[in-house]
Amino acid sequence: MIRISAVPIFEDNYIWVLQKGRHAIAIDPGDALPLIHHLKENQLELAGVLITHHHHDHVDGLPVLWSHYQMPVFGPASIKNVSNPVQEGETLQMLGTDFKVMSVPGHTLDHLAYVGAGALFCGDTLFAAGCGRLFEGTAEQMYASLQRFATLPDHTLVCCAHEYTLTNLRFALTVEPDNTVLLERIQSDAALREQALPTLPSSIAKEKATNPYLRCDQASVVHSAKKQNPQVENALDVFATLRKWKDNFR
Repeated sequence: MIRISAVPIFEDNYIWVLQKGRHAIAIDPGDALPLIHHLKENQLELAGVLITHHHHDHVDGLPVLWSHYQMPVFGPASIKNVSNPVQEGETLQMLGTDFKVMSVPGHTLDHLAYVGAGALFCGDTLFAAGCGRLFEGTAEQMYASLQRFATLPDHTLVCCAHEYTLTNLRFALTVEPDNTVLLERIQSDAALREQALPTLPSSIAKEKATNPYLRCDQASVVHSAKKQNPQVENALDVFATLRKWKDNFR
Protein backbone atom coordinates (compact mmCIF):
# COMPACT_ATOMS: atom_id res chain seq x y z
CA MET A 1 0.00 0.00 0.00
CA ILE A 2 1.10 3.55 -0.79
CA ARG A 3 0.56 6.12 1.94
CA ILE A 4 -0.21 9.69 0.85
CA SER A 5 0.64 12.62 3.14
CA ALA A 6 0.40 16.40 2.81
CA VAL A 7 3.38 18.44 4.04
CA PRO A 8 2.36 22.10 4.54
CA ILE A 9 4.70 24.85 3.32
CA PHE A 10 4.44 28.63 3.01
CA GLU A 11 1.05 30.11 3.81
CA ASP A 12 -1.19 27.59 2.05
CA ASN A 13 0.83 25.20 -0.14
CA TYR A 14 1.11 21.43 0.23
CA ILE A 15 3.88 19.12 -0.89
CA TRP A 16 2.35 15.70 -1.48
CA VAL A 17 4.52 12.80 -0.30
CA LEU A 18 3.84 9.22 -1.36
CA GLN A 19 5.48 6.53 0.74
CA LYS A 20 5.94 2.81 0.20
CA GLY A 21 8.22 1.06 2.61
CA ARG A 22 11.26 3.26 3.15
CA HIS A 23 11.01 5.03 -0.22
CA ALA A 24 9.07 8.15 -1.08
CA ILE A 25 8.32 10.50 -3.94
CA ALA A 26 7.28 14.13 -3.60
CA ILE A 27 5.11 16.36 -5.75
CA ASP A 28 5.83 20.09 -6.17
CA PRO A 29 8.46 20.78 -3.47
CA GLY A 30 8.42 24.56 -3.37
CA ASP A 31 10.47 24.50 -0.16
CA ALA A 32 13.05 21.83 0.62
CA LEU A 33 13.51 22.05 4.39
CA PRO A 34 10.00 20.99 5.53
CA LEU A 35 10.17 18.07 3.13
CA ILE A 36 13.63 17.04 4.31
CA HIS A 37 12.38 17.20 7.91
CA HIS A 38 9.40 15.00 7.03
CA LEU A 39 11.63 12.48 5.26
CA LYS A 40 14.10 12.28 8.14
CA GLU A 41 11.36 12.06 10.76
CA ASN A 42 9.82 9.11 8.93
CA GLN A 43 13.17 7.56 7.93
CA LEU A 44 12.40 7.85 4.23
CA GLU A 45 14.65 8.02 1.19
CA LEU A 46 13.52 10.36 -1.57
CA ALA A 47 13.34 8.27 -4.75
CA GLY A 48 12.02 10.95 -7.10
CA VAL A 49 10.11 14.18 -7.56
CA LEU A 50 7.17 15.06 -9.80
CA ILE A 51 6.62 18.68 -10.89
CA THR A 52 3.33 20.00 -12.24
CA HIS A 53 4.37 23.48 -13.44
CA HIS A 54 7.02 26.16 -13.24
CA HIS A 55 5.71 28.57 -10.58
CA HIS A 56 8.29 29.21 -7.85
CA ASP A 57 6.16 27.83 -5.00
CA HIS A 58 6.25 24.45 -6.74
CA VAL A 59 9.92 24.23 -7.80
CA ASP A 60 12.15 26.38 -5.57
CA GLY A 61 13.10 23.49 -3.31
CA LEU A 62 14.66 21.46 -6.11
CA PRO A 63 18.32 22.66 -5.90
CA VAL A 64 18.57 21.94 -2.16
CA LEU A 65 16.81 18.59 -2.53
CA TRP A 66 19.16 17.61 -5.33
CA SER A 67 22.18 18.34 -3.13
CA HIS A 68 20.80 15.97 -0.50
CA TYR A 69 19.33 13.14 -2.56
CA GLN A 70 20.37 13.41 -6.25
CA MET A 71 16.96 12.04 -7.19
CA PRO A 72 15.35 12.14 -10.66
CA VAL A 73 12.99 15.04 -11.23
CA PHE A 74 10.11 14.47 -13.66
CA GLY A 75 8.13 17.34 -15.11
CA PRO A 76 7.67 19.74 -18.02
CA ALA A 77 10.68 20.14 -20.30
CA SER A 78 10.45 23.92 -19.87
CA ILE A 79 11.63 23.78 -16.23
CA LYS A 80 15.32 24.27 -15.53
CA ASN A 81 15.84 21.69 -12.77
CA VAL A 82 13.79 18.89 -14.37
CA SER A 83 16.18 16.04 -15.16
CA ASN A 84 13.61 13.76 -16.83
CA PRO A 85 11.15 15.69 -19.04
CA VAL A 86 7.78 14.00 -19.51
CA GLN A 87 4.73 14.76 -21.57
CA GLU A 88 1.12 13.82 -22.28
CA GLY A 89 0.46 10.10 -22.54
CA GLU A 90 3.63 8.86 -20.86
CA THR A 91 3.50 6.47 -17.94
CA LEU A 92 6.01 6.56 -15.09
CA GLN A 93 6.57 3.63 -12.77
CA MET A 94 7.46 4.80 -9.28
CA LEU A 95 7.09 2.98 -5.96
CA GLY A 96 5.96 -0.01 -8.00
CA THR A 97 2.94 1.92 -9.30
CA ASP A 98 2.09 3.43 -12.68
CA PHE A 99 1.57 7.20 -12.88
CA LYS A 100 -0.09 8.51 -16.01
CA VAL A 101 1.06 11.92 -17.26
CA MET A 102 -1.63 14.35 -18.42
CA SER A 103 -1.07 17.68 -20.16
CA VAL A 104 -3.59 20.09 -18.62
CA PRO A 105 -2.94 23.67 -19.82
CA GLY A 106 -4.93 26.57 -18.48
CA HIS A 107 -3.25 27.84 -15.31
CA THR A 108 0.04 27.67 -17.23
CA LEU A 109 0.74 26.35 -20.70
CA ASP A 110 3.20 23.71 -19.47
CA HIS A 111 1.02 22.36 -16.66
CA LEU A 112 1.05 18.59 -16.11
CA ALA A 113 -0.97 16.36 -13.81
CA TYR A 114 -0.23 12.84 -12.62
CA VAL A 115 -2.71 10.03 -11.95
CA GLY A 116 -1.61 7.06 -9.89
CA ALA A 117 -2.01 5.30 -6.54
CA GLY A 118 -5.73 6.05 -6.71
CA ALA A 119 -5.10 9.78 -6.74
CA LEU A 120 -4.89 12.81 -9.03
CA PHE A 121 -2.00 15.19 -8.39
CA CYS A 122 -3.25 18.25 -10.21
CA GLY A 123 -1.10 21.14 -8.98
CA ASP A 124 -2.97 24.40 -9.55
CA THR A 125 -5.40 23.22 -12.24
CA LEU A 126 -8.19 21.80 -10.08
CA PHE A 127 -8.69 22.93 -6.49
CA ALA A 128 -11.14 21.77 -3.85
CA ALA A 129 -14.34 23.55 -4.94
CA GLY A 130 -12.35 25.67 -7.40
CA CYS A 131 -9.78 25.87 -10.18
CA GLY A 132 -6.63 27.84 -10.91
CA ARG A 133 -6.43 31.30 -12.40
CA LEU A 134 -5.77 31.60 -16.12
CA PHE A 135 -2.26 33.04 -16.00
CA GLU A 136 -1.10 31.76 -19.40
CA GLY A 137 -3.78 29.56 -20.91
CA THR A 138 -7.27 30.25 -22.18
CA ALA A 139 -10.70 29.48 -20.76
CA GLU A 140 -11.09 26.86 -23.51
CA GLN A 141 -7.90 25.10 -22.43
CA MET A 142 -8.74 25.12 -18.73
CA TYR A 143 -12.30 23.95 -19.32
CA ALA A 144 -11.03 21.05 -21.45
CA SER A 145 -8.47 20.13 -18.77
CA LEU A 146 -11.13 20.08 -16.05
CA GLN A 147 -13.43 18.00 -18.22
CA ARG A 148 -10.67 15.40 -18.52
CA PHE A 149 -10.44 15.21 -14.74
CA ALA A 150 -14.22 14.78 -14.51
CA THR A 151 -13.93 11.51 -16.47
CA LEU A 152 -11.70 9.93 -13.82
CA PRO A 153 -13.31 7.40 -11.46
CA ASP A 154 -15.40 9.05 -8.77
CA HIS A 155 -13.30 7.56 -5.98
CA THR A 156 -10.09 9.16 -7.30
CA LEU A 157 -8.52 11.32 -4.61
CA VAL A 158 -7.90 14.95 -5.60
CA CYS A 159 -4.53 16.13 -4.28
CA CYS A 160 -4.14 19.77 -5.26
CA ALA A 161 -1.36 22.08 -4.17
CA HIS A 162 -3.14 24.76 -2.11
CA GLU A 163 -5.46 25.04 0.88
CA TYR A 164 -7.94 27.38 -0.81
CA THR A 165 -10.99 25.33 0.07
CA LEU A 166 -12.99 27.61 2.37
CA THR A 167 -12.64 30.63 0.08
CA ASN A 168 -13.61 28.51 -2.91
CA LEU A 169 -16.61 27.10 -1.05
CA ARG A 170 -17.79 30.61 -0.24
CA PHE A 171 -17.79 31.43 -3.95
CA ALA A 172 -19.43 28.09 -4.82
CA LEU A 173 -22.23 28.87 -2.37
CA THR A 174 -22.78 32.24 -4.08
CA VAL A 175 -23.18 30.34 -7.36
CA GLU A 176 -25.37 27.57 -5.92
CA PRO A 177 -26.98 28.74 -2.64
CA ASP A 178 -29.46 25.83 -2.64
CA ASN A 179 -26.95 23.01 -3.19
CA THR A 180 -27.47 20.87 -0.07
CA VAL A 181 -24.34 18.76 -0.67
CA LEU A 182 -22.34 21.97 -0.85
CA LEU A 183 -23.83 23.22 2.41
CA GLU A 184 -22.84 19.98 4.12
CA ARG A 185 -19.34 20.23 2.71
CA ILE A 186 -18.92 23.76 4.01
CA GLN A 187 -19.72 22.58 7.54
CA SER A 188 -17.38 19.58 7.44
CA ASP A 189 -14.46 21.42 5.82
CA ALA A 190 -14.82 24.41 8.16
CA ALA A 191 -14.63 21.99 11.10
CA LEU A 192 -11.39 20.54 9.73
CA ARG A 193 -9.81 23.97 9.38
CA GLU A 194 -10.84 24.91 12.92
CA GLN A 195 -8.64 22.01 14.02
CA ALA A 196 -5.85 23.15 11.66
CA LEU A 197 -6.33 19.99 9.59
CA PRO A 198 -6.18 19.85 5.78
CA THR A 199 -9.43 19.73 3.83
CA LEU A 200 -7.55 17.60 1.31
CA PRO A 201 -7.53 15.23 -0.38
CA SER A 202 -10.93 15.72 -1.92
CA SER A 203 -12.40 13.30 -4.47
CA ILE A 204 -13.68 13.50 -8.02
CA ALA A 205 -17.16 12.61 -6.77
CA LYS A 206 -17.12 15.42 -4.21
CA GLU A 207 -15.89 17.92 -6.79
CA LYS A 208 -18.56 16.94 -9.32
CA ALA A 209 -21.19 17.52 -6.64
CA THR A 210 -19.91 20.85 -5.28
CA ASN A 211 -17.33 22.47 -7.56
CA PRO A 212 -19.06 24.98 -9.87
CA TYR A 213 -16.35 24.65 -12.53
CA LEU A 214 -17.25 20.97 -12.92
CA ARG A 215 -20.98 21.77 -12.95
CA CYS A 216 -21.19 24.18 -15.88
CA ASP A 217 -24.03 22.19 -17.42
CA GLN A 218 -26.21 22.27 -14.30
CA ALA A 219 -29.29 24.52 -14.44
CA SER A 220 -28.52 26.22 -11.13
CA VAL A 221 -24.98 27.12 -12.24
CA VAL A 222 -26.13 28.24 -15.70
CA HIS A 223 -28.75 30.48 -14.05
CA SER A 224 -26.16 32.21 -11.86
CA ALA A 225 -23.74 32.62 -14.78
CA LYS A 226 -26.44 34.22 -16.92
CA LYS A 227 -27.12 36.75 -14.18
CA GLN A 228 -23.48 37.78 -14.51
CA ASN A 229 -23.37 37.53 -18.31
CA PRO A 230 -26.66 37.35 -20.26
CA GLN A 231 -24.70 36.33 -23.37
CA VAL A 232 -23.94 32.86 -21.95
CA GLU A 233 -24.86 30.19 -24.51
CA ASN A 234 -23.05 26.99 -23.56
CA ALA A 235 -21.03 25.29 -20.83
CA LEU A 236 -17.78 26.88 -21.96
CA ASP A 237 -19.38 30.32 -21.69
CA VAL A 238 -20.56 29.39 -18.20
CA PHE A 239 -17.04 28.36 -17.21
CA ALA A 240 -15.46 31.54 -18.61
CA THR A 241 -18.06 33.65 -16.80
CA LEU A 242 -17.48 31.86 -13.51
CA ARG A 243 -13.71 32.18 -13.75
CA LYS A 244 -13.90 35.90 -14.50
CA TRP A 245 -16.43 36.37 -11.69
CA LYS A 246 -14.20 34.56 -9.21
CA ASP A 247 -11.20 36.71 -10.20
CA ASN A 248 -12.98 39.71 -8.68
CA PHE A 249 -14.86 37.91 -5.90
CA ARG A 250 -14.27 39.13 -2.35
